[in-house]
Amino acid sequence: MMIQFISALVIVFASFSITSCSSNEALNSPENEIENNHDAAVDNSDTESSNEENPTEEEEVEEEAEETEETTAEPCGSLNPSLSPSENFDLSSWYISLPTDNDNNGKADSTYEAALNNGFEHPDYFYTGEDGGMVFRCPVQGATTSSNTKYVRVELREMLRNGDTSIKNTGVNKNNWVFSSAPTEDLNAAAAVDGEMSATLAVNKVTTTGSNGHIGRLIIGQIHANTDEPIRIYYRKLKDNTLGSIYFAHEINHGEDTYYYMIGDRGNNSENPEDGIALNEKFSYTIKVVGNEMWVTLSREGKEDIIQYVDMSESGYDEGGQYQYFKAGIYHANNTGDDDDYAQVTFYELETSHTQL
Repeated sequence: MMIQFISALVIVFASFSITSCSSNEALNSPENEIENNHDAAVDNSDTESSNEENPTEEEEVEEEAEETEETTAEPCGSLNPSLSPSENFDLSSWYISLPTDNDNNGKADSTYEAALNNGFEHPDYFYTGEDGGMVFRCPVQGATTSSNTKYVRVELREMLRNGDTSIKNTGVNKNNWVFSSAPTEDLNAAAAVDGEMSATLAVNKVTTTGSNGHIGRLIIGQIHANTDEPIRIYYRKLKDNTLGSIYFAHEINHGEDTYYYMIGDRGNNSENPEDGIALNEKFSYTIKVVGNEMWVTLSREGKEDIIQYVDMSESGYDEGGQYQYFKAGIYHANNTGDDDDYAQVTFYELETSHTQL
């Protein structure tokens, strides 16, 4: 069986530390990924029915495992508010989508790995905060990644090709990873297997206008597959509450969402969640996938970790042709608010790691 096979692999772990945050040489990457997004089924809460659409998106072995590669977007020493995001964080394996359409092609603008990691910032949407954190500010309205998606984003997309534009964005290839439970052909073709993403952040602002099902709701981290998401992590704070909830959705491949509640719930009229997270309060999340198993951990200083396990053996992501990538930032789950309303988060650490075969 695959689990037995993987457990027999010899794994040598290698740590990659960032010793310099100097800018990389700029490269104008051609956009070879066309995002064909979609918005999924009605978002029905276990505690109450919101009757609002839930955002999703459509985007895009050898016998010995040699190493685990770690890409670290963590501060070089201390975060410096006078530097660009890429001078405080290594962004060489990410691209960013913004809610602008400067080339008038009808889609959100993207800045790819080399340019992003060469000092890129946007004064309104992506910049270094006063405390040195990496700020994502996302309006309610703006350009979307395709005509088929209804929600705006300021969001990083993992790119394991690290600027090699000869490798396509999508597919089971050297830009994306697969579950270690995938077919052997896919394990050989992918850039890596399994994955872990850890982030430390604070939500600074949520929307206070819009429909009941949209107010105060945003997605702060994801694993995305071909067309569906093994996980979307939400933060939600209602406008009359002082504290916010954390929950996540696990979407079955070509199927429905299952929701897991870590703090509070996603109801439209919920009271202040017990032990909820306030705006500007730092917290951390970790998503870890090994084969068909996923663990999600929520951490805060001075509090016990909250850990949720998900068995994905019937979720369909170990089928041939299924590829994965992490996303972080804001995927805004509100498109009904006022034009001047927005959400904002600040990241202080962002780290991913994978097993290299």
